[in-house]
Amino acid sequence: MKNKLNLLVVEDDPNLGTILTEYLQAKDFDVTLKANGKEGFEQFAKDNYDLLILDVMMPVQDGFTMAEEVRKIDKEVPIIFLTAKSMKEDAIEGFKIGADDYVTKPFSMEELMMRVNAILRRTKQGQNDKEEKRVFEIGDSSFDSHKQVLTVANTEKKLTSKENQLLKLLCLNKNNVLERESALKAIWGDDSYFNSRSMDVYITKLRKYLKEDEKIELINVHGRGFKLIELD
Repeated sequence: MKNKLNLLVVEDDPNLGTILTEYLQAKDFDVTLKANGKEGFEQFAKDNYDLLILDVMMPVQDGFTMAEEVRKIDKEVPIIFLTAKSMKEDAIEGFKIGADDYVTKPFSMEELMMRVNAILRRTKQGQNDKEEKRVFEIGDSSFDSHKQVLTVANTEKKLTSKENQLLKLLCLNKNNVLERESALKAIWGDDSYFNSRSMDVYITKLRKYLKEDEKIELINVHGRGFKLIELD
């Protein structure tokens, strides 16, 4: 049986959000609905998504801001913006952030579906890509973020939820800096001092788990965050 693709819809209008969710589910997608950018980003960090549909104008956090946060930890996931404006500036701003497309309200469900399918075909965001994002090969080790299992030196380690989320972000940004603020917001919901110290504890734990693999180094980048380095 073919696994469904996983979509995240972030829309503050409850009526439109429900209509979008039910329509996409009827088209055989798994759909998660959130009401603002803050909730949407927190949800995005918890699961694997094949495409995001974001309203632009929302309370708490708008769609552009959420997309900027997403792009700090995932450069590839496709994004479609929904906007009530037909202004050229909105489209330009969206594409600068890294959007794949945008739809101006009011729109037909058929139009949205055509754009979703076109993007999924173009970016090859099918189930194979989804599985690749779940399983990471780093150094001589492997990490299955779906099963929350890290295998180092042929020894399996079951990770906690926080360890799993943090290592996944590090793997998605392998050989690049994972910004401290972005990781805190994605996993803990805010970048308070207490949460920051808590994340440092988890980094220390992950570093301990990975130390048996000489091809991996997890370093602190002063004033910015952390970097998971795969050595040659």
